Amino acid sequence: MDAIQKTYSMKESEIDKKWYVVDASGKVLGRLAAEIAKVLRGKNKPSFTPHFDMGDNVIVINAEKVVLTGLKPENKEYFSHSHYPGGEKFTNIKKIMKTKPQFIIEHAVKGMLPKNRLGRKVMGNLKVYAGKDHPHIAQKPEVLDI
Repeated sequence: MDAIQKTYSMKESEIDKKWYVVDASGKVLGRLAAEIAKVLRGKNKPSFTPHFDMGDNVIVINAEKVVLTGLKPENKEYFSHSHYPGGEKFTNIKKIMKTKPQFIIEHAVKGMLPKNRLGRKVMGNLKVYAGKDHPHIAQKPEVLDI
């Protein structure tokens, strides 16, 4: 009875967060979002604890150069509603790519995270920029190859 193994659960004070930068140019949207969500959630770490924000901070640059496969550039639409009767609005992904390309990556990653307060907290660790410049140089981010 002395050899019973106990499951180890990390404490919040033991969490070590890093900063990563990801270049989205030429990457497929869904595959990129899945890898980013895994790093944000902390599932790539051996010490993963499901009820803590274990993940690292991720900076995505060149969001305007992300690639869509198949017929998605012509057919994919985003839905929004004004909360008034008949207030539904559909916007084509091409229009959003021109106006705010960072929304596309944020929306894809958000869909792959938990739908609770932990998921909302983890989304705060994601920074997306349309161009190649970002203001997080002081955090000394490491390049994350995806």
